[in-house]
Amino acid sequence: MRSIVWRKEHFDEIDSTNTWSVARANEGAPEGLVAYADFQTAGRGRLDRRWESPAGASLLCSILLRPELGPDDLQLVVACVALAARAAIVRLCGVRPDLKWPNDLVVGDAKLAGLLAEVVVHDGAVAVVVGIGVNLTHEGPTTVEATSLRAESGVTITPEALLDILLDELEPRRSSLGSAEGRAQLRDEYQRSLVTIGQTVRVERTNDSLVGLVTSVDPSGRLVVEVDGVATTVAVGDVVRVRRQESP
Repeated sequence: MRSIVWRKEHFDEIDSTNTWSVARANEGAPEGLVAYADFQTAGRGRLDRRWESPAGASLLCSILLRPELGPDDLQLVVACVALAARAAIVRLCGVRPDLKWPNDLVVGDAKLAGLLAEVVVHDGAVAVVVGIGVNLTHEGPTTVEATSLRAESGVTITPEALLDILLDELEPRRSSLGSAEGRAQLRDEYQRSLVTIGQTVRVERTNDSLVGLVTSVDPSGRLVVEVDGVATTVAVGDVVRVRRQESP
């Protein structure tokens, strides 16, 4: 795969970098478009939850990628961006967050970053817009236990500095998506980084929920949960750790 030409678009204020990037994807924009903003008036997380942060206190960006993957493998695109963000944070300030399936970076039980992926099909071509919000100096969102890079490291990092290193870390991982061997290596890195592995969790799905022990992720990055001795693969769902006293 040729090197990606990253084309960064900066906004002082925008409703949502994901909304803007999805619109560009629908217009046929090529891979490598990156939108980042100082402030979002309508930032979104999963399930249409709001993501709010004071201006300049977080990295708020969306990345447009066009991997040639089947629909079952698109979780690996989210994994690419999450792993790139994790590696960039290690490089910049030494904090090594864990990944929480499917879309969070955490330090202990506190949320440091969240991701939101949206799939766009335009003229038969598939694009994935991956948005990420990383708390740099603001311990948000307020609806969950959260932390920031400054709180964890004492270091103040600018959004631009983190974005540049994130894109540097993303390029080789994006290249890995192009081969079966690369995808296997990416899946292994993803599994090693997931704090969810080995936990008893409750998975809230659209029409039901299940409780079981997370044993692994499959080759496509989907969660494998053992329920009453039977392995169940989970592609989509909210995952909540079940403490010992809550276990069935």
